[in-house]
Amino acid sequence: MRQHVNPLSRNFKEIERIPSLIEMFGNSKLPLHLDIGCAAGEFLFELALVNASWNYLGIEIREKLVKNAKLKVREREIKNLYFLFGNAHNILNDVQSKLIIKNVKSISFNFPDPWFKKRHYKRRVIQPEFINILSNSLQKGSLIFIKTDVKDLFHYMDCTISSNFNFKTIGIKDFNYFESFNPTKIKTNREKYVAVNQLNIFERIYIKI
Repeated sequence: MRQHVNPLSRNFKEIERIPSLIEMFGNSKLPLHLDIGCAAGEFLFELALVNASWNYLGIEIREKLVKNAKLKVREREIKNLYFLFGNAHNILNDVQSKLIIKNVKSISFNFPDPWFKKRHYKRRVIQPEFINILSNSLQKGSLIFIKTDVKDLFHYMDCTISSNFNFKTIGIKDFNYFESFNPTKIKTNREKYVAVNQLNIFERIYIKI
């Protein structure tokens, strides 16, 4: 059961110091993938261990999960994985993040909190203002991946991203995953659960043009 955390809470207004890429990773020049709403980070741990040619950065709004993930990174001495705690909107809109986001090659939103009630839609992670931040900051050719098992949320995210003229969709069947952040197509825990229960998965890829 996912613990709901209100991303609009005042607790997330202030941003802690964000380390530089050199401080985060053993080799700061590797292509960087950003996973927003990474939970406990199991997906990123798998990716980092099987694909040493990329750096992975996870942002999560639940502080305890981030603390535990950072501890595991130190214990396992993983040099291409880092986690940040906080509201992704505020973090990526902060001046400290400008250099980081310019180095991001791809971003994933995997099964984000759907916030089903209409009055809570403003709490959903993908918002027009947030997509504008990404549109203004990402380099051309950068990719955004969305994935969910909630059809209504998929349409909401797709409409929000597609409304920004700096992004266009890429056919998933034609996409070459081998050269991406996830060359072996590792699945998140939620995706594994959805597959076992034979539920539908809705996904799309966008490229910055």
